[in-house]
This record gives sequence, structure tokens and C-alpha cells, in this order.
Amino acid sequence: MVDRVLVHIGLPKTATSYLQTILWSNRDALRAAGVVVPGEERRDHLWSSREIRQDPAHARAPRRHQTAWQRVRAELESAEGTGLISHEFFAAADPEQAQRMVADLGVEVHVVVTAREPLGLFTASWQESLKNGSTTHLADYAHEVSDKPTAIWNWRTLDLRLVLERWSQAVPPERIHVLVLDPDAPRDDVWRRFASVLGIDPEVCDLSSSFPNASMGVAEAETLRRINGSLTNFTRGFDKGVYIRTFLADERLVPRRGEKFWPEPGQVAECRERGRQQVEHLASHPYAVSGDPAHLLVPEELEERRVPATVTDAEVADVAVALSAQMLGDVRGLRNDLARQRRRPPPAAAPPATGLLARLRSRRRRRRRQRNPR
Repeated sequence: MVDRVLVHIGLPKTATSYLQTILWSNRDALRAAGVVVPGEERRDHLWSSREIRQDPAHARAPRRHQTAWQRVRAELESAEGTGLISHEFFAAADPEQAQRMVADLGVEVHVVVTAREPLGLFTASWQESLKNGSTTHLADYAHEVSDKPTAIWNWRTLDLRLVLERWSQAVPPERIHVLVLDPDAPRDDVWRRFASVLGIDPEVCDLSSSFPNASMGVAEAETLRRINGSLTNFTRGFDKGVYIRTFLADERLVPRRGEKFWPEPGQVAECRERGRQQVEHLASHPYAVSGDPAHLLVPEELEERRVPATVTDAEVADVAVALSAQMLGDVRGLRNDLARQRRRPPPAAAPPATGLLARLRSRRRRRRRQRNPR
């Protein structure tokens, strides 16, 4: 059995994908360093979060999804060293669910929370919701704190203070590590501090396969929001992940490097107030904080940026026309690839068997003829 387990619970859009890519790309190196990332695949941690959060859809999911938490626990029970579980959806768990997860693990549990200033987090999370098929306008996004552990894209998981208040009922604050992201630090800074919490040399992992999530511009985001309204048959997680998120957003809209934007002024003010509350909460509790809590504060003065509500139909049309032209090229490329594959000569037939193999086959044929004479 491992000696302890670190549970990285997000927050969402705080370098979680970057860190998880490092972890899953370096499982062997981490195990050699005494850190076990359990599971057969990366999604085992996502599916485990659904089990912990008692997502009703989990009961209707394939058996492989439903047994992920069992696989994760079984591997931790058969291993030594430090266990590490990471998925940002754990942040949405209520206190009872967090307590049940800690009890299931049965060893000393530490919680790791990565955090960033609320304004950038709020805007990035809205974009993430679009990549998951949402049609919600930014002006209407996350107005309330959901009381449902299955609800991810709202202040329930985006507000550091609220997440800490829930999880500190399951794990003592002294064992909750808060890593505050520095927006001006090198990209690998968060990994180095994460490795410090793990108690390993950060150099044991190869970071070449990791990458940060990039953002869409304001016109690109509005175009995707409108497209989502017509994707009525793209409801499966696979379809959203492969076609909306990766193919459409990350590979075609993000590279356009469109114009940055802010939410509405009232939402900016709310982000600023939540940042202040988070800093006060950290100062009044004995969490293990890495980084400067001041980085959670939204600056009083911000550069001028548009809001998505100002995007015109003409701007959306421009993006959509360029997107259509690019996707037409994609289709042509795929058809050309298929045509080249069809023109390839079929693999050469295997040479006739000789020697012992040929004699054995001939013997079997004679026996069949003897058993079934015509």
C-alpha cells in the first residue's frame, strides 16, 4: 500500500491539462522516483471523479467507466511510495463526497489545488464550456453558485475559497497545498512547484510533450458558440472532445490568434471581489501556500478590451467563411490520402508453405477427405 496519496483537484483552467500531460507521459519515470499515477488510462481519473461526485450519468456509462475507481484504488493498494490522482472535476465534490473519497483511500491524503486570478480564470472557463458544446453567452455565464457536484462551469469550482471550504472538511488545512500561479513566471514554474509538493526532482520528467491551452479570440469564440447551437447530434463526450474541442476549436479557431476580450463590467467587478475574498481566506487559514497570494487579485486598472456582445454578424461571417475554406481543404486532403491508400498494391501473398509445415497441412487435408468421402 502507498504511504500517502496526493489528490490534485484543480481548479479548472489552472494548468491542469499541462500538468496531467506531464504526469501521464512520464508514468514510468515517476514510478521509479516513488510516485504512482494509478489507472490504465488518463480518463480513469475523470471517471473516478464521476464516481466520487455521484454523477447520475455514471450509472448509465459503460462498465469500464464504472469500475475506474476500483482500478485506481487497487493499484494504490498494491504499490509503494506516494500515490497521485489528478482531475479538476474533483473540485466540485461536496464535503461528504470528499470525506468518502478520503475514507476509500485509507491512507494519509494531501490535497493539491492550483489557482489563478479569477478574471482570467472566469474568461478561460467560459471558453472551455464552449469547447464542451455550450451555447451560453458570456454575459449570462456562471451567475450563480450551483449546489450540484455535477455542475462544473460555475463559481462552485472556479472560486478557490468555496473549494477550500468544502475540502478542508475532509482534509486538514495543513495538508492542503495551494499553488498560486504566477502569470509572469516561466511555463515550467508550476510543474517545478508541483514536483516539490510530490517530493521529487522536477528533472525526472520530460516536459517536451506538454503544452499550455491557448485561447480563442472574441470573434472566434462567438462563432463557435453559434455553431454549437446547430450541433444537435454532437452530444457524446467523444464527439465533443474530438470534433468540437480538438478539431474545431484548438486546431482551427485558436490558431487564428484573434482579439482578446473581457467579460461584462459587472462580471469583472465580481471577479475582483472574489479575488479579495480568496486572499483573505488564505491569510486566515493554515494552508500550505506556494506562491504569492497577491497574484489572485484582479488589477484595478485593466487594458481596454471588447466584450463578446459587441461581435457583429459580419465578424462571425468572416470567421465562418475562413473556417469553411479551411475545412474544405481538410476534406480534400483526406480524400487524397484515401485515394493514395487505394492505389497502393496489396501486400504480397505469403509464399507457399514448404517443408514440415507443408507436409502437416497436406496430412490434415487427407484426413478430412477420409472422414468425409464424397
